[in-house]
Amino acid sequence: MNSHDNNNVHAVVGAWVSQLNIACQNPSLQSLINLFEEDSHWREVIALTWTLSTTSGRERIAENLSQSIPKIKAKNFRVDPLRQAPRVIERAGERVIEAILAFETKIGLGAALVRLKYAQDGDQPTQAWTFHTTLESIHGHEERTIKANRADPVFNRDFNGPNWLDRRTQAQRFEDREPTVLIVGGGHAGLSVAARLVQLGVDCLVIDKFKRIGDNWRLRYQGLMLHNQVHSNHLPYMPYPSTWQAYLPKDRIANWLEMYVDCMDIACWTETCFDGASYDSPGQRWNAKLRLKDGQIRVMHPKHIIMATSVSGTPHIPHIPTLDQYKGQVVHSSKYAEASQWKNRPVLIVGTGTSAHDIAQDLHAHGARVSMLQRNSTLVVNVEPSAQLYDGLYLGEGPSLEDRDLINTSMSMKLMLATHKRLTDQAKIHDRPILDALAKVGFKLNDGIEGTGWPFLFRTRGGGYYFNVGCSDLIANGEIKILQNSDLEMFLDNGVKMKDGRLLDFDTVVLATGYKTQSEILPSLFGEEMAQKVGEVWGFDTQKQELKNMWSRTAQPGLWFTGGAFSQCRAYSKYLALQIKATELGLIEH
Repeated sequence: MNSHDNNNVHAVVGAWVSQLNIACQNPSLQSLINLFEEDSHWREVIALTWTLSTTSGRERIAENLSQSIPKIKAKNFRVDPLRQAPRVIERAGERVIEAILAFETKIGLGAALVRLKYAQDGDQPTQAWTFHTTLESIHGHEERTIKANRADPVFNRDFNGPNWLDRRTQAQRFEDREPTVLIVGGGHAGLSVAARLVQLGVDCLVIDKFKRIGDNWRLRYQGLMLHNQVHSNHLPYMPYPSTWQAYLPKDRIANWLEMYVDCMDIACWTETCFDGASYDSPGQRWNAKLRLKDGQIRVMHPKHIIMATSVSGTPHIPHIPTLDQYKGQVVHSSKYAEASQWKNRPVLIVGTGTSAHDIAQDLHAHGARVSMLQRNSTLVVNVEPSAQLYDGLYLGEGPSLEDRDLINTSMSMKLMLATHKRLTDQAKIHDRPILDALAKVGFKLNDGIEGTGWPFLFRTRGGGYYFNVGCSDLIANGEIKILQNSDLEMFLDNGVKMKDGRLLDFDTVVLATGYKTQSEILPSLFGEEMAQKVGEVWGFDTQKQELKNMWSRTAQPGLWFTGGAFSQCRAYSKYLALQIKATELGLIEH
């Protein structure tokens, strides 16, 4: 972009921001309507309404803004000079001017992102296509800064008293107090929000059932690695070293999580199980039952519980007709770890998602004779380059990670799906050879929900796709066999009988059948009544255009949920922590 174009872009953004500030002083419907295109979208993340919500259509946007702006006293919108400068870029197939703004409310400081779309004839845009508002900090309760954390003079040392480790160890016992927040789950979801809460000065405790933090990764199958690149998978405050490989192996992630707990001063109890909780409405506290590693029960009374068992925390073992007749070993993929024992032995894997393929490839590499039972069609995308197309925002030189997260959260569902549809079309062109080869051997394929690829499958089902790192090639050339569930007649004590009369022996069956949603485990932990009150967790509400009950207040006071990809947990942990801090300050209802 030359200097003339750059000046034009700043002038266009400046004119729009000026009109927005005028409208904020006297927010009439017409003044706000004039700011937006007919087909426009406002994604709000706790800055003006304390909600995560998406509003589409300029009349509805204007109506909602006219109500929220006076209440929250939003003002002084301006281009943020410390963030990515306004630029011309393509989003969802449209040429737009994209600008990051700063603004103020009576609560704190906010960040906004506006996109103004060029017309077909190339005329300069004057109205917003998308608008995004987020709360960045609360006045007087900002995240602890480096200066604040280093406030004590270096010479203030007590050689006759407890040192840093003594104080940290004592604090983690919670012998003299109750945590304000109890976080159930010590994976990347729980630790991300814990780190945010620590920086906001909110006392929290993470509990995890495993012996060591990171064991949820460490104890899984040998070849497990992330399927998207390192750039999008950083945790808050501590990016991975620049020397690390593109695709992180499970043990590297596990060790980093364990170190992260110490580096971020997170209080954590391992080998501690959450046995459920009831809510004391008058006291606005929970009675949470924890089973410690020595078998003792401790009841804690936090004000908030965050369920961070993720979208892949509790194994889903479905009813499979006649499987009870099978006398061999049956193991869920979450318990699968060792492949060498199955050398030269026949193994059946039930499922064709990512874990199923990875386990099949692992078994094949160790000499097992592997078959996969496909129950539903599956999306397949090559890990390079196709799967990485969807993560393009985080690749290469450009804005800071904080800015990229803001850009990522600014995409409403409609724009996200339009973007993913285009990327899926590109991916299919790249992947045509392997897709045709898979279809030829009878593997059933799909393109995701309405052709939108794997990300929306993840956000709705938590699975149903495979990033091909070689297993699809083994299937295509016949080294790993594919059986269709529709062709299966029944399980026998030593294998299966197919409808065409074939009898196939298997020494073990691996159930790669996924994981329960957080909704499914709610009744056992909080009771059926509370589970019904909260409703479904995860999966898109197509009317509200938001994930259900994620990172926001639920119908049950003091109950929160987090989960998802590293990038989601990193970005949204900030907003979840700010809502809890605001609740404790009395800024929003408990």
